[in-house]
Formats: sequence, structure tokens, C-alpha cells
Amino acid sequence: MQFRDLKAQYAAMKDSIDAGISAVINDCNFISGRQVAELEARLAEYTGVRHCIACANGTDALLLALMAWGIGPGDAVFVPDFTFFSSGEVVSTVGAVPVFVDVDADTFNISCESLEKMIKKTIKEGKAVPKVIVAVDLFGQPADYAGLKEIAGRYQLKILEDAAQGFGGRIGERMAGSFGDIAATSFFPAKPLGCYGDGGAVFTDDCHLAELISSLRIHGKGTSKYDNVRIGMNSRLDTLQAAVLLAKFDAFKDTELEVVNQAAAYYTEKLKDTTAVPVVPDEFFSSWAQYTVKLEDRTMRDGLQRFLKERGIPSMIYYVKPMHRQEAFFGEQYYDEDYPVTNVLCETVLSLPMHPYLTRDEQDEVIACIKEYFSH
Repeated sequence: MQFRDLKAQYAAMKDSIDAGISAVINDCNFISGRQVAELEARLAEYTGVRHCIACANGTDALLLALMAWGIGPGDAVFVPDFTFFSSGEVVSTVGAVPVFVDVDADTFNISCESLEKMIKKTIKEGKAVPKVIVAVDLFGQPADYAGLKEIAGRYQLKILEDAAQGFGGRIGERMAGSFGDIAATSFFPAKPLGCYGDGGAVFTDDCHLAELISSLRIHGKGTSKYDNVRIGMNSRLDTLQAAVLLAKFDAFKDTELEVVNQAAAYYTEKLKDTTAVPVVPDEFFSSWAQYTVKLEDRTMRDGLQRFLKERGIPSMIYYVKPMHRQEAFFGEQYYDEDYPVTNVLCETVLSLPMHPYLTRDEQDEVIACIKEYFSH
């Protein structure tokens, strides 16, 4: 059994993926080929935004957004404490101060209550000026953008939507990737829509920002290749990766999202009386980057993971350590008591096999093992 079965996905799409790759190789247009522009247009239409700018990876997508806004030393950027390292890493990369925020106990997304508390605390301390909220669409589910936009408006903050895990998710009919002033996503192979290497994209409705980000991703390019009008970076999406994503895209939006939601619903129905299952609020739709259950304590969680492993069932812990305890951020001052929910989650969460090619028999095997563990 695979945690996320990329081999099964390739087998289902082999002809179209191979044809896409072959076209790029035959054309020998490996950098900025026509497939990149086609992908950008299709993704912009899908998310409902004016501009999609493809780049080398999801981390660069976040970084490009902060660079475009001119975020730097003296600025405070608010980041969920329960997320992947890159969500906060990019803040330090531009010289700004990452201020970590606790998360909601049900959705695991950034807590509006904790966010406002940390904004007020930052203003009172006066060491950095609040500028940006990084809202992570964790495990496939969009954050609480209604609440976040109220807070952002109250304190004149920008919202950077980190949709690396949430691409394909939505609230009502509005798609992930359209909620932030700028949004970023990742096409890492294990993401809901993944390529065969690294890849990412930035989304915005702002034409000026789109032009600026397009320049920043290619060495601060001006009107031509050797006209450089600003300091940028080298962050282009390879044409081969664009071809893979184009080959996968129709299946992703037309089939895979529906199938993975059916799989999640089946897990929830069978496990809800055994352990704490994911909570998806009304009107929210998840793309299920992960299906994560919550155990009573670390002993129970670690015991279940060992039990599953002994039976050939993979699982993962996202995340074993809060952001505020990462050694890389020890230069800043954080207090453990500000993150009660995150501290508990890192001790109790476990992610189960989840992907569109997961069979019902495989799910039944996972479910039976979990119930057997609890029966002991």
C-alpha cells in the first residue's frame, strides 16, 4: 500500500503524460516553452483570478509574493505555528520577523482569535510593524478567509494565501488560490496537483503585481533577456513540468477531486466513532492533501503508527515540531504558552493513506487495523 500512489496515477494517465513529455523533448524548448504559458492560462481560469505566474517551486512562490510587496527588515508577518517550514522560512529570508500564530483545534488552520492577539502584542511591543498574514490552506482545506479579511481590514494587512496543500479546495464556489491578495501554490509530486519534480505558481488579480512577479522570477527582467531592472531570482517552471501538469489537470479537476472526497467521506463514516476525524465546515470543500486523525496523546499516536507499520500500512506525522520550536527561529522570542493547540496537535496527529487511486479494499484494511488497535 502507498501513502500517496503516484505509480497508480501514472499508469492511469501514461499515454497523455508520455505524449506531453515527448512533445517538449522533440521541440527542445525546455525553458519557457509554450506549455508554460498554456498552463498559466488554464490555472488562472480554474481559480478565477486574472493572473497566474508559474515558478520553480512553492517556496519561491511565497518568496516572490513577499518580494513584490517589498516586505523586509522591521516588518512583521503572521504565520500559523502548525505548518510546513517554508511558510515561515520565506519571512526570515527577506529579513522580516515571523510571528507565529496558534491554530484552530478543529480545522488546524490559523486561528483568528490567536491572530488578533498576536497582532496586538506585536503592536504593543513596537519592535516590528504588522504587514502580512500568511494563511495556509492546511491539508487541503481553505482557511477562514471571512474572519481573516475582517482582521486584515482592521489592521491594514495583506493576506498571502499559502495554497500549497489546498489547490482544488474551495469555499462555496470560490476556489483556493483566489482568496489572498496574492496566493501561492506548490506542484511538488505529492500535492493534490503535482508534477514530476519541483514546481509552483503565484496567483493575483493585481496587474501591476503580476508584472512585477513575472520580472522578479527571471532575474528582475525588463524588456528583454539582458535588460535587468531590479534584483530578482531564477525561478522558472521547466517546460517538462508544465507538460506533466497539463496532462494531469483535466483528470484532477474532473475526476480526482470527487474521488478523493468520496474516500475521505468513507474514512470519516467508518472511523468517527473510533477516533477524532477531520472537521470540514459547511460550504468548505477540501482537496485532501492529507487525511489526518487525532489521537488522545502521543503514546496512543505513536503506538498506532507502529501498529500500522507492522501490517504494511504507511502513515505520516504532519508535523512533529511546532514552528516556534524550530531551531532556525531561535533568534526570535516565542512563548510556548501562546500555542496550546499546536503543541497538542504535534503530539497527537497522524495522517493516513489518502489519494484518488486508493481502493475501497485498501481503506477497509486501514480501518480494520485502526479498530483492532483500539480494541486492545
